[in-house]
Amino acid sequence: MDKMPKWADVVLTPLISLVLAMAISALVILAIGESPREALTTMVEGALGSSYGWGFTLYYATNFIFTGLAVMVAYHASLFNIGGEGQAAMGGLGVALVLLYLPLPHWGLALPAAMVGAAVFGAAWAFIPAILQAKRGSHIVITTIMFNFIAAAALNYVLVNLLRPVGSMDPATARFPEATNLPTLSDIAAAFGMEWGRNTPVNVTFFIALLACLLVWVLIWRTRLGYQIRALGKSEPGAVYAGINPVRITVIAMLISGGLAGLMAINNVMGEAERLVLNAVEGAGFIGIAVALMGRNHPLGILLAALLFGFLYQGGGELALWTSIPRELIVVIQALVILFTGALDNMVRMPLERIFLATRRSRGTAR
Repeated sequence: MDKMPKWADVVLTPLISLVLAMAISALVILAIGESPREALTTMVEGALGSSYGWGFTLYYATNFIFTGLAVMVAYHASLFNIGGEGQAAMGGLGVALVLLYLPLPHWGLALPAAMVGAAVFGAAWAFIPAILQAKRGSHIVITTIMFNFIAAAALNYVLVNLLRPVGSMDPATARFPEATNLPTLSDIAAAFGMEWGRNTPVNVTFFIALLACLLVWVLIWRTRLGYQIRALGKSEPGAVYAGINPVRITVIAMLISGGLAGLMAINNVMGEAERLVLNAVEGAGFIGIAVALMGRNHPLGILLAALLFGFLYQGGGELALWTSIPRELIVVIQALVILFTGALDNMVRMPLERIFLATRRSRGTAR
């Protein structure tokens, strides 16, 4: 019998961890002579108090959903993919090449083509670390994090020397054709006669992210491949005994993971910037690790955790704009959330397990 109900592990444990992180964040704000109440009010109103705030919150959350799902798929195969940053950057290169060099007359045609480019380039960047792990036993954490630096250097070279327009000093590609620009949620609302999220970058990629959550859930828990991924993650000797090829499943899991990370580029490269620029990923690959951990490596949990980190990103920007609290404080809050939901997870889980165990015993004694 489990020591703690599933709902408590999935909902209660991260919720308590979040409360603890916020409580310590409040103490930090007090320590610098500011008001925690004013800070929280500013963040909530800035991120959730208007359609403008929601537009940016959902935009950031869309990025984190893709990178969180990427970490999740690899995790279920007992692989810790820290390469989401590089895979998303390469996904952006795939999007740029598709949109710049293929004659696509409408965004409805450009979107699936760009998705293929993003996923293929992201998966390709995960392929070598996957092979090294599967064939040579090279640790996936080391290889994927090294490939982040290689991706940054490679993208810098490509943008500066190959894709930069003549006469431009900006290390970025030319703007994509206007016909390939994705409609924003503001455009969709305007089509129905409503005004929502004006001047915000959130676009139709948000719906693709929601669909990705559903498809990843189906993959992991409702398909034969998903069963093989989970079996390998639980026990490699057991998976081999059951006839599962660990090399094949390791590579496939990492390709799917890299492809999901690459798909993030649809949102930030095709949807927001409408061109490929340096540092377009902006740390979303690493935030995806925290999102997956906090979301308990389940698509629904990842969706909720991504919304939380989207709130922190947008609320943090408003905090820096309208108060004297430094923007770096949001990095501290994010670090505390990651610390409590990841590294210090057992600090909350173990007391809860003891409480639920004692409750069961008292009920058994009463009977």
